[in-house]
Amino acid sequence: MDVCADIFNRWVDATAWMPRVHAPADVQRYYREVLFANGEVIVADCQGEIAGFLALAENGFVSALYLDERYRGVGIGTALLREAKERAKTELRLWTFEHNTGAQRFYRREGFFPLRRTNGDNEEGLPDILYSWRAVSFSGREA
Repeated sequence: MDVCADIFNRWVDATAWMPRVHAPADVQRYYREVLFANGEVIVADCQGEIAGFLALAENGFVSALYLDERYRGVGIGTALLREAKERAKTELRLWTFEHNTGAQRFYRREGFFPLRRTNGDNEEGLPDILYSWRAVSFSGREA
């Protein structure tokens, strides 16, 4: 849990537009007491090292998807998201910040589409976008 919280904390510290709203120790406590306690967390292990993680709530909501900087761009995020799609079966939803254009491109490549936007109705006060993915259902005979 602490390693996952550290991945998130390093991302916050390295992202110029992202304000730090919680101290690193508070993030670790939140991950232990809330994130890991109230849903599934899928962890990417690369030779015994945690490369990234995805937190998935029962309702198909992805509340976190973060990768250690050294493991970005090599398919780990895609693998985590595909595992979440398999577990959710029909639909996933998630928020991403409007400033995070790389994440938006990634989610769109993975079949997500924007549902709505806010002007910063979150604790960071940043504009964000709600994305959704729905499994394709075939009727009749499948090819």
